[in-house]
Amino acid sequence: MASTNDHPGEQAAEDPVKLIAVRDTALSLDEVFRAVGDDASGGTALFVGTVRNHDGGADVDALGYSCHPSAEAEMRRVAEKVVAEFPVRALAAVHRVGDLAVGDLAVVVAVSCPHRGEAFEACRKLIDDLKHEVPIWKHQRFSDGTDEWVGA
Repeated sequence: MASTNDHPGEQAAEDPVKLIAVRDTALSLDEVFRAVGDDASGGTALFVGTVRNHDGGADVDALGYSCHPSAEAEMRRVAEKVVAEFPVRALAAVHRVGDLAVGDLAVVVAVSCPHRGEAFEACRKLIDDLKHEVPIWKHQRFSDGTDEWVGA
């Protein structure tokens, strides 16, 4: 009998990056989840970043995201690093730009892998690296009238 790791489903897919986008419209969990559907995947990890109502002890009223024109290409570069490190069957990442309100979806990423542990690790690396390496900036507006820029 062949080793479990010899099965093609245990390996990374040939073209696992299914969806990479920077959008100025509302994000869809369903779209991202559908994009990473794969019959060989035993685990799918999905991360959703939302606008929270506070930061650093101050109340946040709203925020806006802006990005460098290279942001989508940089997201793809980060995604390719993740698929090189993990047996990714499918990967998707979308980030919002423009004005957002508290509760809005800011980023949605998902990764499908043969097993849950790999999916969790790959998804964590994907969101962490996106936040640190992709040129997307957040402009927070606080209830006290102050504001702050945060970004990569």
